[in-house]
Parts: sequence; C-alpha cells; structure tokens
Amino acid sequence: MKDEKLNEVLQGMLPYLDNAQMEQLKRVLQHTFWNCTITEDTESGNEEDQNSKLVDLFLASKRVEGCSEKTLHYYKSTIDITLTEIGKDIRHIDTEDLRQYLTGYQQKKNSSRVTIDNIRRILSSFFSWLEDEDYILKSPVRRIHRVKTSTVIKETYTDEALETMRDHCVELRDLAMIDLLASTGMRVGEMVLLNREDIDFNERECVVFGKGDKERLVYFDARTKIHLQNYLASRTDTEAALFVSLRSPHTRLKIGGVETRLREMGKQLGIPKVHPHKFRRTLATMAIDKGMPIEQLQQLLGHQRIDTTLKYAMVKQSNVKLAHRKFIG
Repeated sequence: MKDEKLNEVLQGMLPYLDNAQMEQLKRVLQHTFWNCTITEDTESGNEEDQNSKLVDLFLASKRVEGCSEKTLHYYKSTIDITLTEIGKDIRHIDTEDLRQYLTGYQQKKNSSRVTIDNIRRILSSFFSWLEDEDYILKSPVRRIHRVKTSTVIKETYTDEALETMRDHCVELRDLAMIDLLASTGMRVGEMVLLNREDIDFNERECVVFGKGDKERLVYFDARTKIHLQNYLASRTDTEAALFVSLRSPHTRLKIGGVETRLREMGKQLGIPKVHPHKFRRTLATMAIDKGMPIEQLQQLLGHQRIDTTLKYAMVKQSNVKLAHRKFIG
C-alpha cells in the first residue's frame, strides 16, 4: 500500500519535475514515510463500483459518438472481463498488468493474434479516454504496441458460383436477396432493415442505414430490379419489410435467417463458405479489378476510413501483371 501511494505522488509530479528533482522527491518521501503505516479506508465494493462507473461513462461517450449497441456490448464485455481478471482499481492498473493479462488470455484461450489485438485496441480506447478525461495521468496501454498479424486473403465468389446460386434458387425471395447483396455490396444488417417503400425502382437505388445510423445511397443493377419486382408482386402479405419469412405470418427476415438460408444453399450446391458478407467482399474486389477509384468504392461501401476499404478489395494478380507491362514493362 505504501509503495502504491508513493508512486501515485511521483506520477502526479512527473509533469512538473525533471529527473534529478524526481529522484530527490522520491528520497524525501521514502525517508518521511519510513516508519509509517498507510491504510486505505474503503468500504467493501467501492473499488468495483468505481470501476463500473468509469466503464459506464466511457460507454456513454462512445454511444454519443454513434457506436452501435452491438459494438458497445462488445466493448463492455471485453473491458469487464479484463478488469475482473486483473482485480485492481482502474487507477492502479499498469502496463505490466495488461501485458500479463493479454499473454495469459492468449495462452488460456489459444486465441489468434487478431483477437488479442482487438482486445488491445479496445483497452487502448478505454484508457486513452480515461487519460483525456483526467481520470488517470497516463494510459498504461501506450507502451503496448499493435500485435503483428498475418494478412489473410479472404475468398470471394467466382462468377460461376454466383450463377450457380441464381440458377438453383427455388424461391423468388432468395433470388432477389442474392442479387441485391451482390449488386449493392450492402451489409446484411442494412438489407434486413429495408422496407418496400425504400426502393426507388426508377433510379435503381435505395437508402440504407449503416453503422452509426449513417444514411447512404446504394445502387442495384437491372437484373436485381426485375427480380425484386417479381418477388414483391408474388407476395400477398401487408408487411412493410422488403424481405419476409416464407411462412405465415410473414414477419421481417432477420440476419440469422439470411445466414441460415445461404449456408444451406451452399451445402446443397457444394459451394464453400457461403455467407452474406462474402457478397460485399466480392463486389469490392470486382470494383477495384475493373478500375473503380478507391474513394468512390469507400463511399459505396460506407466506410469511414479508406484503410478498411483496402482490406476488402483483393486485386487479381493477373491484372497486376498486365498493369506492370502497360505502365512499366
């Protein structure tokens, strides 16, 4: 307890004293408190309550910034687990505590480096906010550098796979759903929120609500327009949602329903890893491959940072070779 309190004083004076002065202050404090016993008068649960309060304040600030409830839940669970495992007041957590926690977590869970870096980023955001709001003097995550991860080239759908899925669609709904995902590159969470009235068939476009409730326009092709119109014309329900369940009472289709439907289709057709997000990645790769400027693709996909867009786009090696011959060779 004594060493902790001495360190708190030294940390507090760090911005105002040079190294020699800090050493002198340390000697004076150690001499002054040599024969003293320091006890902390706290009631049971106060430390935990204080930690919980700071976490809630952090989440409130992120909510104001526009983070989704799903993201906020992920932040909260990650931070809560970390604080519980370390078992200290937030103000007393240091860099070594966090390093040991991350190392232990990776060994215990056999987690990938991507997962560990995600945890590090969340903790960095949390402790940086605490520093900015003057709850702590310096973020202990500053000296924990980004975890190096290997670049994994994720798969996209081939033209043949897309046509196979279209040809084997029994339901008009599934055909319209596949075409809408493939031609717009929208997120599955954005698609299930769409209503019939959101579709502008004349302009072949619709407004979606992306992450942070941000609106953006997405566009679809003529084939998607026809399949959407055929699907809507076949419906007899009055549900406002664009896509609904096949069985009565025909309620709005949810993300899980789309994922299950596509996964089952992939198994039947022998197409590996069929899921909604793969359509988005396929569109990004195709757009880059055909020369779409990265800034326009960024706007189309609704990314805040262009780095995110670049991760989605996988340029074909054959085109790199052609570009080399054209511009260099």
